[in-house]
Amino acid sequence: VEELMVFLDVAVFEIILAYLEKKDWKDAFFSVLPQRKGAVPLAEADDSSKRALSGREDEDNDSDSS
Repeated sequence: VEELMVFLDVAVFEIILAYLEKKDWKDAFFSVLPQRKGAVPLAEADDSSKRALSGREDEDNDSDSS
């Protein structure tokens, strides 16, 4: 768990440094994020990814209202 926390701290630091260079959060984030993870901006995501995300949001909202 400690190794993961160190990795996340380094990743956040790298994203912030990239933002300072690029002045664009999306470019900074995707320049640091490993390409093998397959992350894409929501505007570029395929329909199945968008449906999966919207389903999770609906479930989160349901649990908040109970």
